[in-house]
Amino acid sequence: MSGTLSMPRAAGAWLPRLAWAALAYNVLVILWGAVVRITGAGAGCGDHWPLCNGVVLPQSPELHTVIEFSHRLTSGLSGLLAIGLVALAFQTTPKGHPARFGALLSLGLIILEGLVGGVQVLLGLTADSTDPARGFVQGVHLANTFLLLGALLLTALWASGASRLRLRAQGLVGAWSGVGLLLLLLLGMAGAVTALGDLLFLPADGSTPLATVKRDFGPAAGLIENLRVVHPMLAVMTSAFLVWLGTFLRRERPGTEVHRWSGALWALIGAQMVAGFANVALKAPGWMQLTHLLLACALWLVTALLVFHALTGLRVRPAAGRA
Repeated sequence: MSGTLSMPRAAGAWLPRLAWAALAYNVLVILWGAVVRITGAGAGCGDHWPLCNGVVLPQSPELHTVIEFSHRLTSGLSGLLAIGLVALAFQTTPKGHPARFGALLSLGLIILEGLVGGVQVLLGLTADSTDPARGFVQGVHLANTFLLLGALLLTALWASGASRLRLRAQGLVGAWSGVGLLLLLLLGMAGAVTALGDLLFLPADGSTPLATVKRDFGPAAGLIENLRVVHPMLAVMTSAFLVWLGTFLRRERPGTEVHRWSGALWALIGAQMVAGFANVALKAPGWMQLTHLLLACALWLVTALLVFHALTGLRVRPAAGRA
């Protein structure tokens, strides 16, 4: 009996395409959002949301306004894509199909993403604001972003005919997989706070990383500075755990997809560690921050793919009478 889900032929042509396109597009939107932060353009539309400087279409905008307004437009298109994904999923799949759930979840998370961004603007937690609340909101924003990418990935997989997720009776495979995803989520949140700290507090002189850490815990340092050191420490711990998780899942759920994505996971961990060290050594230039974020998105998606295939794969048991 096949473990895949059947759907009408039209859905096989259009629903997966739209789902994968929405996933790729949202990664680009996330990177453009980082450009808004790096350039300090978050206040380009003032403290107005969803309007920009009190109007629908800004007149004679400055560069920061163009950057921020274009991010709002691209984010709005994400919402339209999500609405189209829901409509197409309900039109072309039968009742109870998981692609419907994935599409609805994606739409809900995109709406939440916009609301979190709106809170940042309305509370003035943009541009040069050093309010500790900005670090918290930034972390929540990143967590929601990762969850959104995960929902879009699931939608694309289900729209492509992949099996349903079965979370019950997964034993240690389910438990350790959940730990790995949670650690990555926390790592991403810590990374968002560190990136914010780099933007606001990273000295322009030739200070060594050790001197920067001492400054982060000096008497004049704020909470965002104090938390910058959490990310690299958590990165080492999470990377070690994910390397072990890949080995564990290969043993417990052997299969082509698990082997493929565990190998991809290990390669991305190596690339991300190199990017992290380069980011520190080069004092977090904008292009390096974007590279680091892109690799973080890829690492999250690859880990999610590995876990998905491990949870939907059947355990291979030895034949009777064999060791």
